[in-house]
Formats: sequence, structure tokens, C-alpha cells
Amino acid sequence: MRDSARECASGVEVGFVDAVGVERSGPLARWWGEAFELAPPVRSFASFKGQKNFTGEYWAATSRTQVGYESWVERDAAMALDFDPAVVALASQPFRLTWTDGERERGHTPDYFARLLDGTGVVVDVRPEGLVDEDTAEVFAFTARVCEEVGWQFRRVGDLHQPHRVNLRWLSRYRHSRCHRAPVADRLRKTFADPLPLLAGAEQVGDRLAVLPVLYHLLWQQELTADLATAPLGIDTLVHPAFRGRR
Repeated sequence: MRDSARECASGVEVGFVDAVGVERSGPLARWWGEAFELAPPVRSFASFKGQKNFTGEYWAATSRTQVGYESWVERDAAMALDFDPAVVALASQPFRLTWTDGERERGHTPDYFARLLDGTGVVVDVRPEGLVDEDTAEVFAFTARVCEEVGWQFRRVGDLHQPHRVNLRWLSRYRHSRCHRAPVADRLRKTFADPLPLLAGAEQVGDRLAVLPVLYHLLWQQELTADLATAPLGIDTLVHPAFRGRR
């Protein structure tokens, strides 16, 4: 860690529970290299009758762990991280940052921490643009500066745009490895070596009920690819090989 990073991070405390269940706290300058992608949440996710937000757990195929969320927007953010081929693991609310701003004590618990293939840590806060007030913007800006100086990325994400959100939600149903059948997957890779409409290519391989789950799994794994950003997946969606698949 650079000297400038150490100077900034030394003024920030981090509290977390490590991978073996031991509570830890101290300067971020000391703990920034911790495997936060393996840490459990630092607080529970409240659930009560009449609450307006939806809490739950998303099973991340990337890390094969349950990842908590406190809204549909957070769930979609976890899903998008899980879909990202650069992400190898993620955790929800794995630590709390505290610092002093003048005479005021401040604290912030980021929504997610992800680890990338190259070892980089990514701190993710989920908040739609319209819900970012002045105080929240200050906290995010400070968090982003601290992340930059310890070598992490910082992302503030909001609502996923349609139809990308709808397509990811659909493909996420097939993210589990049980949807992979090697002989069918091999035939699909060969069939879609040149771009073909989704259903026509699937029916060349075999019965659609048996083939489509495997096809959707390969799309989730990004071994095959299609336009997910501008149109809903449909029978005429062109499917073709990706330049590179997932790990």
C-alpha cells in the first residue's frame, strides 16, 4: 500500500467478523488486505410485518454462497456482480467503516464487497440516483477516496436498465451448475459457432425442453452470448460464441 494510502486509511477504522467468526476491528490501513469477500454480514437483515422493502438472500453461483439484500435493487446489483466474469467472489455488508469528520463521528456499511480475478477488491454501494441526498453523496465520495487509496475500486450502482435487468433475471434461473449437461453443451457450442436465432439453434441440437436450460446456462456463463442490453431474449435473438467464457 502506498504511503498516501496508508496516511488516509489510518484515519478510518474498520469492523468486521472474519472468515472463522472472530470479531475484528482496527485501522483500515492494517486490515485492508483481509479476505472481505469471505466475511459474513456485520449486521442482520431486518424483516418485519408491514415493511416496505424486501429482504432476502441471493445464491451467488460465483462464490457458491448466500448473499443478503435489503431491496429488489440490491438483489439485482448482486445478480449483476454474479454475472460479471471478472468477479470470483462477493459478500454482503462484510464490514463497517468509521471515521471522524471534524467533530462528528461518521460511519458507513457498504452493501457489497467483491473480489476480481486479478485480486482487486471492489466496494459496491447500491442507491438509485434519485435517493442520493447531500449527506449520502458525501459519504459515498469519502468512501470512494478511501477505496482508491488502498487500491480498491468503488462503484455506486442504481437500478439496472431494462431489458438488461429482465434478461439477467431470466438467465439467473439457470446459473446453477446442475443446468449444465456436457454432451448437450458441446453440441450447442458447435451449433452456435456461427450466429443463429436462439430457438432455431436449440432445436437443431434436440428437444427444446432438454436443450434450452443448457443454452441459458451457457449464456449465463458467457460461453455463448447475445444482445442482452437492448432487447428481451426471444426465439429470434441471435446467439453466437463469446470471445471468452467464464472461469
